[in-house]
Amino acid sequence: MRPRFDLSFYLVLDPALCGDLGMVETARQAATAGATMIQLRDKQADTARLVETGRALKQALAGTDALLVVNDDADAAVAIGADGLHIGQGDLDVALARARTGPDMILGVTVETAALAAALDTAIVDYAGIGPVFATPTKPDHKPPIGFDGLARMVEACPVPAVAIGGLKARHANDVFKAGARGLAVVSAVCGQPDPHAAARDIAGAIKRACR
Repeated sequence: MRPRFDLSFYLVLDPALCGDLGMVETARQAATAGATMIQLRDKQADTARLVETGRALKQALAGTDALLVVNDDADAAVAIGADGLHIGQGDLDVALARARTGPDMILGVTVETAALAAALDTAIVDYAGIGPVFATPTKPDHKPPIGFDGLARMVEACPVPAVAIGGLKARHANDVFKAGARGLAVVSAVCGQPDPHAAARDIAGAIKRACR
């Protein structure tokens, strides 16, 4: 059985932004401050290095409520014993991803149009990452920003829970939830901040207020 998951505060790790503090410590601080999902995304790492980092992350997140998701690499996700796998449109085929991870792992998919969102198979996919809401330097090859109106349209078309991504900060929490998304995914709002714990605490507080 797949674990229950909370998309409200979804942190995507960036190795370059995390700098000297590192992804593992950044994730630990964010999780203790309220992050609910942590995604390991390292486009430069091979499977072996992802597994090494992922196992360290899993150990660091033990005792917190945060779940660990691996970006793109199904083999790494399985070897780590991660809670989930997240894939983009140009990555692994959705059905193949499910076959590789088995029935008990959360599977998320990035979608950038309403048509792609509407086409998601609820028997295979558990959630969608929708965006970019705003332009963001953490993913320079992204599609044009959709804004909150575009987010609302895509969420309405999407048959699975959605998390918004793309240039989001704590101040955007209310607009994200008003658009119907179940949460916001952040990168630079936590990674690379002078105090990741304080930054994550601010985001968690903004989410709590938006959900009242």
